[in-house]
Amino acid sequence: MFKKKKQEIFTPASAAEAYIPVDSDFVLKDNAASIEIDSNFAAQSFWKEVLVRFFRKGSAVFGMVMIIFITIMAVIGPNMNDYTYSGQDLSQKSLAPRVPGLENLGIFNGDEKISGSSGVRVVNNYKEKGLTDVYYWFGSDNFGRDIWTRTWHGARVSLIIAVVAAVIDMIIGMSYGLISGFFGGKVDMVMQRFLEVANSIPRLVIVTLLLLVFKPGMLTIIIALMLTEWVGMSRIARAEMLKLKEQEFVLASRTLGAGSFFIIFREVLPNIIGPIITQVMFSIPTAIFTEAFLSFVGLGIPVPQCSLGSLISEGFNSFTTHPYQIVAPILVMALLMLSFNLVADGLREALDPKMKEM
Repeated sequence: MFKKKKQEIFTPASAAEAYIPVDSDFVLKDNAASIEIDSNFAAQSFWKEVLVRFFRKGSAVFGMVMIIFITIMAVIGPNMNDYTYSGQDLSQKSLAPRVPGLENLGIFNGDEKISGSSGVRVVNNYKEKGLTDVYYWFGSDNFGRDIWTRTWHGARVSLIIAVVAAVIDMIIGMSYGLISGFFGGKVDMVMQRFLEVANSIPRLVIVTLLLLVFKPGMLTIIIALMLTEWVGMSRIARAEMLKLKEQEFVLASRTLGAGSFFIIFREVLPNIIGPIITQVMFSIPTAIFTEAFLSFVGLGIPVPQCSLGSLISEGFNSFTTHPYQIVAPILVMALLMLSFNLVADGLREALDPKMKEM
């Protein structure tokens, strides 16, 4: 009834019509320009990415600029006039700020408001004493010393104390915390109990005991800060070590026969450098404030040497009669502490990969 349809098979008309491949068919296509690959991110190093994220934060850049400015002024500021930080001239004591050029504008011309029983009156000691060619940019103190020179010299002393103490605290605290966290067990227990005992002793007690052995000065303050400020650094280093010591790269180093201290300082330490740097930046303003506090209570830099704390202490005694004597050191110390905190906050965000997309 029904006939089966024959299956049709396609065949070329002739062998000459068959396509024969040639060498040009196997040349790779150069499509690098047509595809979109984020080569910028792939080629960017970790530290370059940190710098990019840091400079995107305006407050951190402002803090860094202020730190650089104050540091430069602490170096060259005391040499910008003919006065010295310890030179006294009682005939020129308690002179208000006077700046050449600005005095013609009616500001910083040496005028000072004095409050008395008869009211407020304006006094210009430069004119009364005939000091027509004398200029004190920040004024002079009760002993006739130039506050400009003493402020920047005091900033230099405070910066040296704070930076040296922070670096020493970083070395001691970081090493202590890394060793405690790596070995663990009884070693960690003993080291942490010692840390708790050291942290329980008040800072003022340690400083007072040191003053019985050493003379008041820069070395005594650095030693006092070194003995008290390393605890926070050790806790951060220990926490990072406990988090990383069971990672694969540490186990691989142990398998290859690396020693304990090689693993601590060559394998783990580079991976926690971010939190360490951030903690150091936060510890510098703490050291500046501690130095200022010790100098304010009379346990710091001895006269005639000065620091920001000792200048604030001297200006505080004349605050009601000559308030300009305390303004300059307070502003410099406040800007220093604020700037270091802003830079530390910017570094914390730049060095933390988790905050990259925030």
